This record gives sequence, C-alpha cells and structure tokens, in this order.
Amino acid sequence: MTVLIAGCGDLGTEAGLRFAALGHRVVGLRRSPGVLPAVIEGQAVDLSRERPVIPVGTDIVIVAIAAAGATADAYRSSYVDGLRNLLDALDATDASPSRFLLVSSTAVYGVDDGSLVDETTPALPASATGAVLLEAEDLLRSRVPGAVVLRLSGIYGPGRELLIRQVRDGTASVSGLARHTNRIHRDDAAAAIVHLMTMAGEPASLYLGVDSAPVPRGDVLGFLAAELGVPDPGAGASASATAADGGTPAATVTAPGRAAGPRGGDKVCSNALLLASGFCFEYPGYREGYRAILAGTGIRHP
Repeated sequence: MTVLIAGCGDLGTEAGLRFAALGHRVVGLRRSPGVLPAVIEGQAVDLSRERPVIPVGTDIVIVAIAAAGATADAYRSSYVDGLRNLLDALDATDASPSRFLLVSSTAVYGVDDGSLVDETTPALPASATGAVLLEAEDLLRSRVPGAVVLRLSGIYGPGRELLIRQVRDGTASVSGLARHTNRIHRDDAAAAIVHLMTMAGEPASLYLGVDSAPVPRGDVLGFLAAELGVPDPGAGASASATAADGGTPAATVTAPGRAAGPRGGDKVCSNALLLASGFCFEYPGYREGYRAILAGTGIRHP
C-alpha cells in the first residue's frame, strides 16, 4: 500500500515514519525533500504552483500542508491552491485512493466565550486565515466524497518550545490567563492521522484533534513554572490585578484583556468522537506532554 503525504514537514514526516513502520510505502511531497528520512521517498514539488506526480498504487492521501506565511493570501496559496493542484493531479491519473485526510485547524471556530466545541458546532471563522482553511475543507468535500478532515488544535512537541523558553526567561505574556487553551502533542497528532486512515471501520468525515485537558492558559504557565523551578508569571499578574481591583478575585478581572490575549479565542474543544473511534493518546494532557519535552524525548523533523 502506498501512502502519499502532501506537505511532509514535521507533522507529515512523523506520520510518514509511522506508516512506514507499519510496512507501507510512503512518498512525501515537499519543496526540499532531501531532508526526509530514508524510509520516505521524497518528491520535490511546490504544490502552490504545480501538480505533483502521483505514485502508482496510491491508496492513502494525507494533506498536511503548512502555510508559508500568516496572511490570508499565503494560506490560500498553500491550502487552497496546493490542494487543488493535488486533486487535479489525482484526477489526471485516474487515481482512486481509498482514504483521504486533510489536516485543518480548530481555528475555523470563532468561539470566544469559553463554551464547548465539537464536530457539530458550526464553523464560523473569526479570522481571514480561518476562513481560508474552511474554504480548503469545502473544496475537498466537493471533490472527494468520504474524505476526512482532522481539525487540530495548537500543536506542541519536540522543538516547539517557545512557551517553555518564555516561562523560563520570565517573558511569558500574562494576558488572557483565564482563556481556555487547546493543544495536541505532535506525536499524538501524527498517531491520530495513522489511526483514522488505517482503522477497520469507516471513519467519520470530521474529527477534532485535541487532547483531553483543555485548561485556562494560566494553568499551563503555572505548571511549567513549577516544573522549571521558576516563579509563576500568572501568579504575579493575578496578585497585581487583585490589588488594583480592590480585592476582587483574579478570575473576574481577566475578561478586559481578552482582545490582547493569545490567538485562538476562548473555547473548550472536545475529543470525544476521536476517543470513540478507538484512538488512545500517548500524551492525554499537557502535563504528560510537556514533561516529555523537558526530558528531551523526541526530535523535531526539519
């Protein structure tokens, strides 16, 4: 069985290694394929500008493209144009993969009130880039019936250590401490891709890829500070806010800072459907995942 991975960066490479370990032939599409592990056959292609060569016998297609920039135009070039060129190449060769998965993002949900989000929640993007992601999803569904969309939350893992460095250096932002944050470890994101494409039963058309511990951002900062043995940046901010407000509990004074807080709104994403499919997390929460990173477990793929 041949697995074609379009966008073979860190996440795509990790998924490719897992497919290869199961005995599948893996072909990875990226601009610079020379950095790929030997078990992944690389093909040099810029999907935003050209069609790839579809390997004979392609049975599984994964699209894990990353945008070249943070603008709507960069997103459209990568996600929409890139996906269209891939789909056109598949049509031109009469390839008929049995399963197809697009990696998208929970950024398509413009929820900012801390409410629960699952696969039945309407996708109403609050950003231009989120709207482009939804456009790519719609393009896929219009041309590949039965395709799976996996909306991932914030990916963290080996080499993705900005928040750790900020907490260690005392530079972590203290705005939006009460906002709920959702994340998934890179290894679990890759494992979920493999699971959905190889499971015995038919997968659903949409899954949220998020771990089991969506929590306020302040909780994550406090945990990392304790693990690193440094002051909790959120504790100092809470004390200052409480004093300034005449003794009001800190949780009630965070709302005015929402507009300046981290990206992603304020929502609690559910992984119930992914768990119901039989998937098991290696890192069910941020505690397990960040401890593995701090212990030096794993590497980030170039």
